[in-house]
Amino acid sequence: MLFRPACQAEREVFFMNMVEEAVKLIRESESIVVLTGAGASTESGIPDFRSNVGPPKKKKYDYPVEVLLSHTFFINNTEIFYDYYMNNMVYRDAKPNDCHKALAEMEKYCNVLAVITQNIDGLHQDAGSSNVIELHGSTRRNYCMKCGREFSLDELLEMNKPVPKCVSCGGVIKPDVVLYEEPLNERDLSRAVELTLKADVMLVIGTSLVVYPAAGLLNYYRGNKLIIVNIGSTPFDRSARIVIHDNAGKVMKKILEGLKA
Repeated sequence: MLFRPACQAEREVFFMNMVEEAVKLIRESESIVVLTGAGASTESGIPDFRSNVGPPKKKKYDYPVEVLLSHTFFINNTEIFYDYYMNNMVYRDAKPNDCHKALAEMEKYCNVLAVITQNIDGLHQDAGSSNVIELHGSTRRNYCMKCGREFSLDELLEMNKPVPKCVSCGGVIKPDVVLYEEPLNERDLSRAVELTLKADVMLVIGTSLVVYPAAGLLNYYRGNKLIIVNIGSTPFDRSARIVIHDNAGKVMKKILEGLKA
């Protein structure tokens, strides 16, 4: 539904109608798969570096983000990579917002097969979602590239070094996040595809659906109850049953209230 109301009163009525329709579809569903992107976490103070949603960061380097966060750059410019990464991608004090909380609580009212996320912040787990597939990894996991020893984010921060190195063998520690030029974890991607194929309802939140292969999951969805919640438009809006262009936290809080009613 791509009708765009003109005045504020019409927008409010349209918003509530879309929320009520989403609640109805979710209530009637047998299984739900959720796909979240950066827009699910911006209300927790974590900016979307692709769309500039969230608090801006002062530009320090003359490299595009895609270069700074690439595998090649990590290998060849590890200290610069870590300086950018720690100051722009790691949000240790971020807390779950209404979107994360609502998704976790939804499990009481419907069959949420999984939350598949492109985010690396771990906030879905903090909120209590029981099955989270992190397609792009997590800032909370790190490993030595030489011996494989694992390190938490807290351990990495406590080292307070330009380039964190393993306390066992001295090897360079790499965040367990998927950088540009790196493939997604095959097991996680296969599991995400498997669950998407089973989904009755697919709920997409806070993603522009232009980053692949994550966006390609929608090509495996076989149902006709696609719900998209995103500030901006997406390439899949016209094939969705419901489209709500608004903040993820606001929408999901209202959907949860509807499920509780």
